[in-house]
Amino acid sequence: MAESKRYACSVSVEVTFIPEQSDLEQNSYVFAYAVKITNTGSVPAQLISRHWIITEADGKQKEVKGLGVVGAQPLLNPNEHFEYTSGTVINTPTGEMHGTYQMVAEDGTQFDAEIPSFMLTMPRVLH
Repeated sequence: MAESKRYACSVSVEVTFIPEQSDLEQNSYVFAYAVKITNTGSVPAQLISRHWIITEADGKQKEVKGLGVVGAQPLLNPNEHFEYTSGTVINTPTGEMHGTYQMVAEDGTQFDAEIPSFMLTMPRVLH
């Protein structure tokens, strides 16, 4: 009996606040995020596009859609991963991001890789 194909990727994110690029007086908070995408499925799959939803503390939302990530559309074999770093600017000291990567397996099957929600939080500064 043939093994059934699995289409799946896991995504993990680490966030860093960038104080030297932020301007608190202008309500400009800069965050870098490092993403690791791992093909946890049984067939090679390529990341085609991304869809992010960025929510600021005041409820304002931005959507970001586009081809690839950092100019790449990586092809991941099973158990392979791709890492990249990008960034975002929000107008509040805290916010939240989540989204999906649109993937295509080598057999043409399309599926989404969920990007779990993560917080954008400026560390508290003690005076």
